[in-house]
Amino acid sequence: MNLKVPESFATTDSSDLLPVLILAGGLATRLWPLTERIPKALIEVAGRPFLWHQLQLLKKNGVRRVVLALGYLGEDIRKRFGDGSEVGVSLEYSFDGPKPLGTAGAIRKALPFLPEQFFVLYGDSYLMCDYRSIESAFRASRLTGLMTIYQNEGLLDKSNVEYDGTRILQYDKGNRTPAMRYIDYGLGVFNRDAFASIPVGESRDLAEVYQALLSARKLASYEVHERFYEIGSPEGLRETIDLLSRT
Repeated sequence: MNLKVPESFATTDSSDLLPVLILAGGLATRLWPLTERIPKALIEVAGRPFLWHQLQLLKKNGVRRVVLALGYLGEDIRKRFGDGSEVGVSLEYSFDGPKPLGTAGAIRKALPFLPEQFFVLYGDSYLMCDYRSIESAFRASRLTGLMTIYQNEGLLDKSNVEYDGTRILQYDKGNRTPAMRYIDYGLGVFNRDAFASIPVGESRDLAEVYQALLSARKLASYEVHERFYEIGSPEGLRETIDLLSRT
């Protein structure tokens, strides 16, 4: 299934990175009651909404276009950030609609806003990695998707990737094995075709897409050596507040 690339993305400045789709539609129940009435992206971190910090980091790395895939309290995010002029990044918004679509379902819904290739970033992740090198590795691979991985050793979260130093051998968030010393870092790069077979409006998880690409030998990998920060858990939020308060 071939999907037409939006004309607005047909040409880009060669110095700009691929657009980034940020998945920010979850309920963030691990942070309740903090996120019961405020979306996770708007949690104050070092005096600013977390999304502000995330967008500034992306801008610093050369990203100029961001699409936000939203669900729970998503209108609050759009009202706060608008077209992105405040942070110098062009923002567009895709909404799940009446029911949650899951991470992959949300990406499928957002495809009309995206070019042939794009980054996917979780809305609670703060990743100080080399985005340009990751994009270059994806292009060089000529594969449909790329997963960034980090040698976690079960420390920052539960490891879920078996990696032999060259390629991913196994990825499973539900059935972990002792051989899984790495973790899905939280940043991927994809061709649109990775999501084309998902019916619009159907709920799917991004892990399923990764596993399907891995089985089909269409998934590249990139090992990142900078630790990840996240605000999806109380401990992660505390660590991220400490980091951004010092920078």
